[in-house]
Amino acid sequence: MDRDKTATRLLRSSVANTYDPEVEIDWDAPLLKDKYFCPPERCSLYGTELWERLTEEQRIELSKHEVASVAGLGVWFETILMQMLLREYYRQDARDRHAQYALTEVGDECRHSVMFGRMIDRFGCPYYRPAGRDGWLGKYVASTAIGPRMYAATLIAEEVLDTFQREAMADERVQPLVRMVSRIHVIEESRHVRYAREELARQVPLSSRKRLAFDRLIIARTAWLTGNRLIHQDVYRSVGIDPMVGRRAARENPHHLATMRWAGERVVEFLGGLGLIDGPGASSLWKRSGLL
Repeated sequence: MDRDKTATRLLRSSVANTYDPEVEIDWDAPLLKDKYFCPPERCSLYGTELWERLTEEQRIELSKHEVASVAGLGVWFETILMQMLLREYYRQDARDRHAQYALTEVGDECRHSVMFGRMIDRFGCPYYRPAGRDGWLGKYVASTAIGPRMYAATLIAEEVLDTFQREAMADERVQPLVRMVSRIHVIEESRHVRYAREELARQVPLSSRKRLAFDRLIIARTAWLTGNRLIHQDVYRSVGIDPMVGRRAARENPHHLATMRWAGERVVEFLGGLGLIDGPGASSLWKRSGLL
């Protein structure tokens, strides 16, 4: 089977290109006072009046909390992904390479979640994570998602985060710790993206119209959550801005809106090509996500 051939290649790549953050990262190295935690133009308030009022120190502080927010959402999504992959593995033949790669990816995501958690702790930031209805959606997807909605939801989270990290790891204005964490995640996540893309492309033609209609809604809700919860509103408290004021400014900020569209370009193009974006109820959620 083609998917087993792909899994075999990915398993070999996993042997050659897997990193241990405990060894590869100097967690005791000091954070540099003059370095941002992401490129400044990617901060949600960049270009706004609120941004202009902040000192350079406050701008750096805000970038730290925004990166912590992105990492927190990353941990949340990866925890959901691990549950989905384990459910998928449970139904498969343990001899199959495809099943073995799913388990290998779970191992990768375990290390990534620990790595993100350590980075957040090193920053001295809160663990920003979805709650309320978003938290319920996460539990629902983790417990029930199979087929196209499972792999599409995975891709949305992985590819948006990957876009930010590919830029950050090459930007010398960014903290060395963030650059190293980004580099490790980008290298290992490229395997996960390929695995999900190929499996999704295989499953969509085999799915019924009724099932795909429901899947489009779940996928769109995941896109909405990613676009609207990537930056937790509480990050603005770190620089003395009321969370609601900061959130409203970000939502109206042309620079931030352009950044979110940029981050979603690859996954939007791919999912659109598979017919997973348009549909009753789904289109409006995608538009409100800011990724489209």
